[in-house]
Amino acid sequence: MKKKEIFWAYWSRYIYINRYAPISKPVYNVLFDLIKDKNYFVITTNVDHQFQKANFDKNRLFYTQGDYGLFQCSIPCCQKTWDNEEIIIKMLLSQCCLIDENKNLILSEDVKMEIPNELIPKCPEKGEYISMNLRADDTFVQDKGWYQASERYHNFLRKCKNKKVLFLDLGSGMNTPSIFKYPFWQMTYEWKNAIYACINFGEAFTIEEIVEKSICINDDIFTVLKKI
Repeated sequence: MKKKEIFWAYWSRYIYINRYAPISKPVYNVLFDLIKDKNYFVITTNVDHQFQKANFDKNRLFYTQGDYGLFQCSIPCCQKTWDNEEIIIKMLLSQCCLIDENKNLILSEDVKMEIPNELIPKCPEKGEYISMNLRADDTFVQDKGWYQASERYHNFLRKCKNKKVLFLDLGSGMNTPSIFKYPFWQMTYEWKNAIYACINFGEAFTIEEIVEKSICINDDIFTVLKKI
């Protein structure tokens, strides 16, 4: 059984649809229009990079859990990542998939469910197999760009500590609360001029200590943003 050839046939489609193809709702575009003239910074656990596709400043983004658009060594033999769009498109074309002028993925009648062996990605450093740059276990690579984004984020927080700040929590649950939900609550509690706002259908809540400094909206994010 051609496991790697089938594995990457599946992943190439999954990556393309979630990272490079257009999105169906302009949620991120509406959000960008609301904050583009503000002093903002985005920290996210999403790995689909929709913020960047909606014209958010790349230097104001910190995607903590990885990126569907990046490969890393599966071992890993080094702390580096590589852009994957070019090889992903080659994989799709080898399966007889089509990409239209709007970057939508189209499956032809002759579509295949495997890629040629020569397209299986290998690490350019030592030739090991490639994996996705996603925080799934202790092999996750935090490359130079990751640390630079982390530093920009924490510098932003230091500069804003004594200013009026809105911590806007959009759709986060309790899967990774230590990344921004808990810190947002703590900073809202400690910072005199901070407000915490949570928009989340079914999970809009805050803690007792900052109830008077919180806004919780239990509704669809897109619906709410369009009304602001």
